[in-house]
Amino acid sequence: MAEAGGDRRPAAMEDLSTEKPFLRWSPSSNMRRRASGDLSLGLSSPSRRPSFRRDVGHAAAETYRITRLALTLLQYLGIGYRWMTKFLALACYAILLMPGFLQVGYYYFFSTQVRRSVVYGEQPRNRLDLYLPVDSNEPKPVVAFVTGGAWIIGYKAWGALLGRRLAERDIIVACIDYSDMIKDASEGISFICNNIANYGGDPHRIYLMGQSAGAHIAACTLLDQAIKEAAGESITWSVSQIKAYFGLSGGYNMPNLVDHFHKRGLYRSIFLSIMEGEENLRRYSPEVVVRGSSVRQPIPLLPYIILFHGTADYSIPYSASKDFVDALQTVGAKAKLVLYEGKTHTDLFIQDPLRGGRDQLLEDIVAVIHASDASALAKVAVAPRARQLVFEWQLKMARQISPF
Repeated sequence: MAEAGGDRRPAAMEDLSTEKPFLRWSPSSNMRRRASGDLSLGLSSPSRRPSFRRDVGHAAAETYRITRLALTLLQYLGIGYRWMTKFLALACYAILLMPGFLQVGYYYFFSTQVRRSVVYGEQPRNRLDLYLPVDSNEPKPVVAFVTGGAWIIGYKAWGALLGRRLAERDIIVACIDYSDMIKDASEGISFICNNIANYGGDPHRIYLMGQSAGAHIAACTLLDQAIKEAAGESITWSVSQIKAYFGLSGGYNMPNLVDHFHKRGLYRSIFLSIMEGEENLRRYSPEVVVRGSSVRQPIPLLPYIILFHGTADYSIPYSASKDFVDALQTVGAKAKLVLYEGKTHTDLFIQDPLRGGRDQLLEDIVAVIHASDASALAKVAVAPRARQLVFEWQLKMARQISPF
């Protein structure tokens, strides 16, 4: 995805050699320096002194960036009846949930437990946000999170609600921003693997997670890394450092989803532009790659893969996750599918967390991460439930009009 006014195309995925089975990437010299311990990007000290002026300035800068992303989306979608209908639905959806979004935004911009825009690479959007638990007495497990956004408006701040909820359960969350998608995601994961100990994270307990388009990007990145490792290529992070992969409401077979996305408003021409042409759809499809005979060697390197999906998801049907799990299990990978009856594309990630109280998806993720830590599980069990941020009638109305 290209940042508005930037020098990159909206797809900006790495060009592939026809001799290679999947996405290729050569780490930059900057990343090689970082892997060897050279933290020359101004991050040698993770400490942060509160500054109201700086926080307000950052809030203004982030608002400007989000506006530019929205304008980029408008540029690619153009004007049409179907798009206008969805845009109006999205506006109403956002207005209904605005009380919750404002509270999450205040936490994002002003909480001392959030480290915003940590630099992980040389490009303008090579930034990530860190959500840190209050208790820093011992190293914490880490979730490296790749946000969704239809491959066009993905942005690190979209993970604020997830970051807050997991940080409250003694888990560090690193939300990775990106423009070059797979290349940037890999650089962000590399930074986390090599530097998270400086922020109180346990480098031996790192989990990768993606939501919607971010689930697809993260899965591509993970599989690409396994292929490179199996081929003996030089790497700056290892798949063995990832304890498990959580894919939320993702799509993993692009040829099967093109027509579905077109009917939902992500027009075929736009989607093919994002994927850099129809000829690349199979290359950017983890399910298709896994089913190919040429990548059987990297399969044992993959971590435990758990895919979560709502059965009422109309943006990306839950069959997308089911088919990918089937493909993984067929070739011997450890994979599991968790379905949530009646949940939509946004229920699991937005409405349910805003509702407060019990959050089944969050509980399932925490149970995996803290599975070997009895004291952490006991602490979570007695922790107070999250409070409701939006009235129930607003949540129900937003669910009805959601364009997703």
